[in-house]
Amino acid sequence: MHQVSVDGLRIGFDTAGHGPPLVLVHGAFADRRAWRPQLEGLADEFTVVAWDAPGCGGSSDPAEGLGLAGYADHLAGFIRHLGLDHPHVLGLSFGGGLALALYDRHPEIPRSLILASAYAGWAGSLPPDEVRARLERGLRDAHRSPREWIDDYLPTFFSGHVEPAVVEATAAMMLDTRPAGMVAMLRAFAEADLREVLPAIAVPTLLLYGGADVRAPLPVAEDLHAQIPGSQLVVVPGAGHDANLEAPEAFNDAVRRFLRSVEIEM
Repeated sequence: MHQVSVDGLRIGFDTAGHGPPLVLVHGAFADRRAWRPQLEGLADEFTVVAWDAPGCGGSSDPAEGLGLAGYADHLAGFIRHLGLDHPHVLGLSFGGGLALALYDRHPEIPRSLILASAYAGWAGSLPPDEVRARLERGLRDAHRSPREWIDDYLPTFFSGHVEPAVVEATAAMMLDTRPAGMVAMLRAFAEADLREVLPAIAVPTLLLYGGADVRAPLPVAEDLHAQIPGSQLVVVPGAGHDANLEAPEAFNDAVRRFLRSVEIEM
């Protein structure tokens, strides 16, 4: 793991490969380790950089009340600090919403967007009752040991056909969840409604979803697809929410095809 100081925060990250830059933005209950198959699988063609969001992994805890806009500003500062020129940005789940917020606040940064298992914020993609239920449950669990709630969440990330080693690695990562990071992400995403951003997106955009995702189901994907001009929607059959871990070859193939097409056009 590498570390840099950005806006007074320590930010941890991993990097691999050479070529056009690709920034990976993880979801909640995760850190840069969630991208291991992509760091290994795409480094032959791209400079792949996976950060730890504030409050996760090797990064400092965020300031109270950071909000999704604050996360986006930290991500922009991180990208600029590393000198990544006009990178592709791939975000999963919360990370997908953060990629949208990055585009909204810093539209000059992303060369393209890949939104995997993504929402336009919970408030922008889910019914209010569902948002409230997810937030209340998450805030309650944030103050308990992760060992007490991991088994309740894990089945919602995968379709049930994933290799045991992948589940074990995901559980090990979730055990490192810190209350400050978990609470900040939950509150930021529950409040976020990014629907107004979608029709303004003017960079190539890929929507990449698992066909068996129960957390961000296909109607969420189809809504984003309908709102983002010129977007592409790719569904990984049988994969759940963490499709990058459950079906890494299919996920990486879709990412590679899309990025190659963008690079050719540029």
